[in-house]
Amino acid sequence: MPVVEWIREYPRSVTSDLVPDADDTPDPGPSEPAKRMGATYWFGRSIITPLARVVYRPHIEGRSNVPKTGPVIFASNHLSFIDSIAIPVASPRPVHFLAKSSYFEKTFSRWFFTAIGAVPVQRGAGQAALDALDQQRVLLEGGSTVALYPEGTRSLDGRLYKGRTGVAFLALQTGAPVVPVGLIGTDDVMPVGAKLPSLTRRITVRFGEPLELSHHGPADSGRARRLATDDIMAAIHALSGQELANAYNEVPAHNPIERIKQVLPHERR
Repeated sequence: MPVVEWIREYPRSVTSDLVPDADDTPDPGPSEPAKRMGATYWFGRSIITPLARVVYRPHIEGRSNVPKTGPVIFASNHLSFIDSIAIPVASPRPVHFLAKSSYFEKTFSRWFFTAIGAVPVQRGAGQAALDALDQQRVLLEGGSTVALYPEGTRSLDGRLYKGRTGVAFLALQTGAPVVPVGLIGTDDVMPVGAKLPSLTRRITVRFGEPLELSHHGPADSGRARRLATDDIMAAIHALSGQELANAYNEVPAHNPIERIKQVLPHERR
């Protein structure tokens, strides 16, 4: 796969299918040791971060809001493929993302994804989605930082869509604080359909104050997950200033069954 093509595909690999269906109940199970970032990550970060800051001169606000130690969940709006580069570049801590395992098959793409903190997972719904959710839990239990997009996929019209409850589930299950992130201008740097990013636009990355959500209730409560998700999205909205869509950003249905499921009432996790 050409370099430009797999870079454009990266955001879809970490947002679209890596959320469980509403009727799936994740089983925490025994934790495995969290994957540690190795030499490739640190070497790649030492190259990509200063290069990106020189080229794009990002405005970074609220870095002091990010806890220096312990598990952290970054919950961000999602406007462009470069969001998954902007957050690691701006973050004072290493950040894990989930990416399709197929993107680790070729040498250069494997180096790139590892360098920005991506972790390979099998893409898909059902059990694959649950496995991805469990992998994020393991990373958090190991004290790592993970970044997720509650909207589920990129906003094509610039509005902020309703959040799905997977991020809140992880926060309530692990006790990790959620740091809301507001990205501004990434869609100007790399609009949908563009083959290469602009070198003249600047972006803003805003880290909000950590959200402690345990007062909403346990992770197995649908009401607690919904209320916690609403808090997260309100915080993201305050940082990004986007117009609210007041709807879910649904991934296009590929068959009649998926279309029916989207119409019927259900919890968008």
